[in-house]
Amino acid sequence: MYRHTNRVSKNIYKSNSNQKQQAQQENDETNPVQKTPNLRRLVIITDYNSGEPVTHKLELFKTDHIDCYKVFVDWRLWKERIGWSNILKGIRKALPRLLRV
Repeated sequence: MYRHTNRVSKNIYKSNSNQKQQAQQENDETNPVQKTPNLRRLVIITDYNSGEPVTHKLELFKTDHIDCYKVFVDWRLWKERIGWSNILKGIRKALPRLLRV
């Protein structure tokens, strides 16, 4: 490899730092940071099995763990921290199948 003089080394450093700054500015403009809301998911269940329709509302709020939610069912706290698959399991158990008549 060839040796670089001191002047050439400074120019290389300047051009690299300029390229990094330009790339960072482009990333900041194209990918703005999005703030996630506290209410992550809303599940509305309407049950027609009884004589008249009954609607339940599940509100899933953000917690400190990834893929865990604080769940309110009809505005009452159901679980402080629960995962998505366990939420679906709870819905399945709470709304069992009915016999065909």
